[in-house]
Amino acid sequence: MIKAQLEIQPIEEVQSLKSRTYEALKVAIGAMKIYDAGAELRLDERALSLQFGVSRTPLREALAQLEQEGLVRIAPRRGIFIVRKTKAEILEMITVWAALESMAARLATEVASDAEIARLHGLVDTFDSDAIEEHMGEYSDANIRFHAAIIALSGCKLIAEITNGLFTHVRGIRQRTIFERDRARRSIVDHKEIIEALETRNGERAERLVRERTLKLRQHVEQFVQLD
Repeated sequence: MIKAQLEIQPIEEVQSLKSRTYEALKVAIGAMKIYDAGAELRLDERALSLQFGVSRTPLREALAQLEQEGLVRIAPRRGIFIVRKTKAEILEMITVWAALESMAARLATEVASDAEIARLHGLVDTFDSDAIEEHMGEYSDANIRFHAAIIALSGCKLIAEITNGLFTHVRGIRQRTIFERDRARRSIVDHKEIIEALETRNGERAERLVRERTLKLRQHVEQFVQLD
């Protein structure tokens, strides 16, 4: 089995080396499938320093900030580890995400332009539900972008900020479960219905559909996913 690993891009210019290192490392962790069985959760400080092309001082400062946010755990004399949440914690995070994204969908029907809503089609219509197995990797990424786009369409900065704190873990669990029990095929149908509700400016229906879609994920995790 090939283990999931961080894909690191070198840091180039100054702009507060610590903040750039922090952002780059957070993006790399967010893109990683941390809930896959083969995910490599231990981080090598020396290797990261070489990969980013920075000294250990800004790297350690960035890691300290990520630890404060609960994304990594620094264990003295043991190493640095990406944090995976327990099943109970994931279920709570999905519940909160359902509440926030559903409200974002309602707001989107009020403030998003027709053109902005229309762009959602590009994340759904290019996939055929009858042949989705052939494009699961692409659809997994599109699925994540779809939900992130709804948050953005709300125009509510506070919803965006709160969901940003949940994003790494909710994204990770979505990536893991989209392949299971025909969830991808059903999500395409659900997403098309959500777009229709947004386009017709039916805020109540859009809110309900988004909430139900996310709570289906919660139910699936509760019944079928082993994390602890």
